[in-house]
Amino acid sequence: MKITNLKQGVKNPERVNVFVDGMFSFSLDISQVVEFRLKVGMEISEEELAKFKNASDFGKLYQRTLEWVLIRPRSEKEVRDYLARKLRASSEFSEQIINRLIEKKYLDDYKFAKWYVENRFVKKGISKKRLQMELMKKGISKDIIDEVLDVRNDEEEILKIIAKKRNKYADDDKLISYLCRQGFSFELARSLVRSCERD
Repeated sequence: MKITNLKQGVKNPERVNVFVDGMFSFSLDISQVVEFRLKVGMEISEEELAKFKNASDFGKLYQRTLEWVLIRPRSEKEVRDYLARKLRASSEFSEQIINRLIEKKYLDDYKFAKWYVENRFVKKGISKKRLQMELMKKGISKDIIDEVLDVRNDEEEILKIIAKKRNKYADDDKLISYLCRQGFSFELARSLVRSCERD
């Protein structure tokens, strides 16, 4: 078998369509073409063809995952779930993709957790306890969670919520109950609700 043509992709110019014996066979990203040193006229075996097709599948999955990760920061667990559920990637491909994303610094649980804590309900207010639970669900380790939660202060968060929700609740006890359901301690919620006068 012989590579008879290499053509830049139309939909994705970063990919190259590879023709074997005059027929389209597979596509690779430009870096893969360079890595495999593919060129027109190159003779390839069945084993090499299978290897290139495998690399093609990996490249497509990696590209889709990278595009998804670049929309907003993601945790490693979120990417694992995305690969398994949405892309139905094999565990071998999943590991390779995750390792490459980590290596290229697109995937970092610490940076993700820091971003999440700094951006989650900044104006509305959220308890540290709730943030902790949400981060645990996203697969973040306890050590990282403890480190990044320092930027949020429950007292400040409660005051944000009181400012937004005060008029919605007829009496202070209902507002205190709401705050407790959000993960704040009863003592702190009661103290701050009682100290903030109604309009």
